[in-house]
Parts: sequence; structure tokens; C-alpha cells
Amino acid sequence: MFVEQSLKLTHRAALAMLDAAATRAEEIGQPQCIVIVDASGETLAQLRMTGAKYLSLKSARTKARTAASIGAPSDAIPEAFGPPIAAATGGDVTRLGGGLPILVDGHLVGGIGIGSGSAEQDIDVASAALAVLATE
Repeated sequence: MFVEQSLKLTHRAALAMLDAAATRAEEIGQPQCIVIVDASGETLAQLRMTGAKYLSLKSARTKARTAASIGAPSDAIPEAFGPPIAAATGGDVTRLGGGLPILVDGHLVGGIGIGSGSAEQDIDVASAALAVLATE
């Protein structure tokens, strides 16, 4: 078969996820950088909340792209492979926590990356964003 159908994340989904992530970040008192990418790693939406660290926007994007690339949380990359894979990809892959794949009906449609808090806070905020898709 030369052609296959695929699901795509819409801009409405990305906006709803941004809103849910920002709301959760406000609830926990941790301003965040939020990046949502499609399955190919292209940015669909991003937000640097007031008070979030500006360099965390880059790490959030890298976390999102990593999760979309491997179809798993960014911190699923084994610790021993973290520095070598980051070096081999020019910093485009990370094992920092805070990147989660976006799955719809078992299909990978993108990734979300959160940065500016601890890994636990970042994952919490990313999970809140993914919960929006479960209600749709």
C-alpha cells in the first residue's frame, strides 16, 4: 500500500490544550513554557506564560519534539543515552522530563513539552493538557 490515512491534531485541539496547561500551571503557582507539536515535530502552538523562564521555551520545544519522535515521554530515554543522543542530534533530543506524546485512539499525533518548573511540575501540566483530548 502506497498511501495511508492519518489523524491530525487540529488548531482547536492545540488551543484547548494550551488553555488547560496554563490553567493547571496557574493552579500550582508555576508559570510555564508550553509547546505543542504535530507528529512531524512542527510547532502548532506555544506559550510562554508571564514569569516563565525564557530559555525554557527551547527546552519545552525539545521535550515536545522528543516525545513526538519516540512516541513516549521524553524522560523514557535511558540516562546513559541522554548526553550522546543530545550531542548526536545537535540538542534536538532530550531526556529531560516534561515531554509527553499526544496519542489519539492509539495513534501518535504529536507531542507536548512543558518547561520552567521541576520535572514533576512539567509532567503534571502536560498531563492536564492531554486530559482535554480525553473529554472530546
